[in-house]
Amino acid sequence: MTSTRILLPSYQLGFNLHEGRPYTMRRIANFKALTAFDTWICGTEGICLFIAVPMKSDLQCDLKKLASLAFDRIDWGAATIQRYHAITPKLDAATIQALRGLYLWIFVPPTLWPFNIQDVLDDCLLALENRKKLNANHRLLIDLLPEPPSDAVCAAAAEHERHVQTGNYEALLKTQAKYAQHELAIRNDPELKRQWAAIKDAFDHRKYADYKGLIRRRMLVERNLRPSIPVNLSEPGDVFQAAFDAFCLRWNLYGMQHDDPLPLKLAVNLTAYGTMIHIPSYWSFDPKRDIRWDALAKLHRVRVPGRQGAALAEGLAERIQKAEKLRHLDQEARRLRLKGDQKHKFLCQGLGWNVETSPKRITRLRAEFKSCEAA
Repeated sequence: MTSTRILLPSYQLGFNLHEGRPYTMRRIANFKALTAFDTWICGTEGICLFIAVPMKSDLQCDLKKLASLAFDRIDWGAATIQRYHAITPKLDAATIQALRGLYLWIFVPPTLWPFNIQDVLDDCLLALENRKKLNANHRLLIDLLPEPPSDAVCAAAAEHERHVQTGNYEALLKTQAKYAQHELAIRNDPELKRQWAAIKDAFDHRKYADYKGLIRRRMLVERNLRPSIPVNLSEPGDVFQAAFDAFCLRWNLYGMQHDDPLPLKLAVNLTAYGTMIHIPSYWSFDPKRDIRWDALAKLHRVRVPGRQGAALAEGLAERIQKAEKLRHLDQEARRLRLKGDQKHKFLCQGLGWNVETSPKRITRLRAEFKSCEAA
């Protein structure tokens, strides 16, 4: 049973939610009306209603939220959430606050993670479970990690992940005819079958497949800035991966699932740092017919903080200069003990603005760059 508090102005009509009958509360201090279900407290500023409402636990809500994400997040994330809820009642407020930002990232779609958030949180929880403090590495990563993306960004990324999980890019792409043509051409190609049979003869390929029977080629990275890809011919795993990568290159494949080739698709993917478009080398790309640019722009722009462009950049640079000048003018005004209209006139003249300028404009300028001033 959880209590919910609602603060009402003291002049408003009170309403008993359980009994369904309205009644008026006067502005009388220390007045109480008690029932078996709720408590009204009337003070000089307002009425506070405490309602006992059966609610799901935070743990249940968090598990439900995780279950809504793609890529089986609930399967590999539930234990971490349960550990977090088990340990937090034993922690001091400062430690809980330090962990909170990291914990909120657990519910961000992994597409947007800059590193494995869960690994770091698990390590923090392990230290705390062993009655140790968060170490310097924990605190550094927690400090550097930005606030989790907004709900709108997370919702868009979560929907995108669900499409990616099923290989469904139709929301962003107009045609799959080129993919279907390539798939038809290679699926029954005797040379592909011969090469795949040779790989299976040389290796126990099932060792390299996941639980769905899927073997993936080595993934590439943005700008093709790949780390070194050594091949140690004395290591069977290295040789298999090199052979499989060469096979996938020859046939433009993402991988193999059992004995079925998986051709590369024209794909659009969100990453933690941006939006990537991958055009397979076999694809005769037509920008007008192949991509739904409006949908792609909508997906990408959900993370863009605001409008951009040359004129806006110039305006920002000018506001930054004005804000710095305003900071010095504020200091001088305090030194001269200026207040009211005298201070406003002094600030406007210093900024080169008309003295009739609204004080709100100065307040907005001061607020916009307040964080920079604090730094």
